[in-house]
Amino acid sequence: MQLLDELARRKSITKNRNLYPIPAEPERAYLVGVEVKGAIHPWRLEDSLAELAELARTAGVEVVGQTAQRLDEVNPATYVGKGKVEELKLLARQLNIDTFIFDDELSPAQQRNLEEELGTKVIDRTALILDIFAKHARTREGALQVELAQYIYRLPRLTRAWTHLARQVGGAAARGGPGGVGLRGPGETQLETDRRLIRQRITQLKKELEHVRSHRQQYRRHRKEQGMPVISLVGYTNAGKSTLLNTLTHAGVLATDMLFATLDPVTRRLILPGGKEALLTDTVGFIQKLPTQLVAAFRATLEEIGEADLILHIVDITHPNVREQVHTVEQVLREIGTANKPVLVALNKIDLLSDPRKAELVTTQFPNAVAISALYGQGLDNLLRQIERMLTQQMVQVRARVPYAASELVALFHRHGIVTQERHGQNGILIEGKLPPGLMGRFEPYLE
Repeated sequence: MQLLDELARRKSITKNRNLYPIPAEPERAYLVGVEVKGAIHPWRLEDSLAELAELARTAGVEVVGQTAQRLDEVNPATYVGKGKVEELKLLARQLNIDTFIFDDELSPAQQRNLEEELGTKVIDRTALILDIFAKHARTREGALQVELAQYIYRLPRLTRAWTHLARQVGGAAARGGPGGVGLRGPGETQLETDRRLIRQRITQLKKELEHVRSHRQQYRRHRKEQGMPVISLVGYTNAGKSTLLNTLTHAGVLATDMLFATLDPVTRRLILPGGKEALLTDTVGFIQKLPTQLVAAFRATLEEIGEADLILHIVDITHPNVREQVHTVEQVLREIGTANKPVLVALNKIDLLSDPRKAELVTTQFPNAVAISALYGQGLDNLLRQIERMLTQQMVQVRARVPYAASELVALFHRHGIVTQERHGQNGILIEGKLPPGLMGRFEPYLE
């Protein structure tokens, strides 16, 4: 890609499209977390740092330690306090640290100031997640979405790459003094060039993704006309969504014990107990502090959730932060405007419970829940029955007289609806029963 190659040549952005390339030897990283007094957050600081460590390992980074600080308010210049900065500076030398990873998103100024103070690379949780997403995007759509998110994140942080050039100018020209009014150093000129190129690329990516979004809308419109209900799998990353998709539909999607192992959406046909068909769609896993850049870039993908007839929320019931994970998923669903969709909760990984009898007990702790093991197929018959029940509840009572010239609609009614009465008369076929809401438009001209 010409733009990326140009920026990579000047070391503003790397050729492999990751924000921070990982060398042959794993980077030695130290984690930093902050808890602000009075701030309300469902996750304990220690648990959030444990998850950050797992993210770092997923990115191929070696975690050599961590620290936490509780503050009345964050330092606008360095995020952490001055004393903590001095402590980190000492640790950098003692432990031979390559990178400090902060658990919250840093402002460009905070990141720049910290790197100058510590003399090492500093990244935040957002950059780390974007790096993981870049590694796991397999389709063109996924690559476009991640690239857009990276550029949006990177644009205000370009200043760091050219400060050394600005310092080299010096003198009156650099200060804008006598003899130098209106002149700019080469660093500033190059920075503006980079910003212009990146803005152009962002515009291009948005256009390409809008085309993807338009294509998805057409696909969804065609899907609705076919009357096949859609079930959207959502859940915290590594909850077992891909495993469940594979078990139910033999999708062959990568399923492994790793955060964000799969990124690109996958849709497969699902046969329900009564013989009806539905579409099961796997979407990107959620995580606490999900970068806003990703939510914006993945709009076309996340719209799949909004168009679903039923949301199937997969929960890792064995995770120590299960309630925090559930809260995070529910929060993201609210943010994307799908909180009012019908939801069925699948409490997954019951095969890992020490006492199998606890499987049924935990379902009482969550509304509308079913206990399952996606890996071993436990509870999946009950899950499918509950899916079918909830989809049936959404059907609309219909009485229509279909002319013989449109008899294909009768076959459509049998395939996707529930027929309670059918009579053939002189003026057509009278059919009664229940239909998915998406098919009502096809029958509207013949309703009685």
